[in-house]
Order: sequence, then C-alpha cells, then structure tokens
Amino acid sequence: MSDKDFMDQEEIHSKVLRAGRRTYFFDVRSTKAGDYYLTITESKKFTHDDGSFHYKKHKIYLYKEDFAAFKENVIEMMDFIIDEKGSEVISDRHQKDFKREEHPQNGEMKAPENFTDVDFDDI
Repeated sequence: MSDKDFMDQEEIHSKVLRAGRRTYFFDVRSTKAGDYYLTITESKKFTHDDGSFHYKKHKIYLYKEDFAAFKENVIEMMDFIIDEKGSEVISDRHQKDFKREEHPQNGEMKAPENFTDVDFDDI
C-alpha cells in the first residue's frame, strides 16, 4: 500500500473551527479494521517576546461505542452552562471593563475599596 493510499484510508473527513487563539480540528479517521472514529484536536497558539510562536495541542480520540454517552454529557454540560450563565461571554479577555470578583482566602473578609474605617470611640 502506498503512502497516499494509507493517508486516504486514515483521514476520511475533516472540519476546522477557528476560535480566537484556539483552533479545533474534527477529523474522521479509519481504524486498521476499516471502522471510523473521531479525533478532536485543540490547537492553541502561544507567541514569545521575540515574535516567535509555538502551538500546544490536545487531542481526544472518540470511538463509536462512546458517541451516545459523550454526546449526552456534552449537551448536558453546555445546557447547564447556558442555563446558569446565559450565552453572553463573561471574561476579562472579551470585555474591557470586566472586574473579577475577589473571593476571600482562608475565611478572611476583605473590606470593600469604598469602605470607611470608623472608630466607634469617635462617635
């Protein structure tokens, strides 16, 4: 079998989703037995101070026997997020005026910035 025939057998169908610094690749591939499976790859571009860059990639292999449960879980998690937070993106990267809510650590309470320190002996 030539390299071209092997590649034709290996990669069946592909789709790309570009999302800011991330790119998602959805690839249908073939097993040695001729069955199909899905790979989902997240590729994220990182730029160095000198202008050079590199990509970090994460890959998931998804086989047919797991499709139904995977799909059910993804839909459930996406619906939960939309139900809880809506579809608007809330992030300091996406909104210039975003202010992160600070949570106290170790049970410490932090006074708000506009808090006036009052000594009750002064009253």
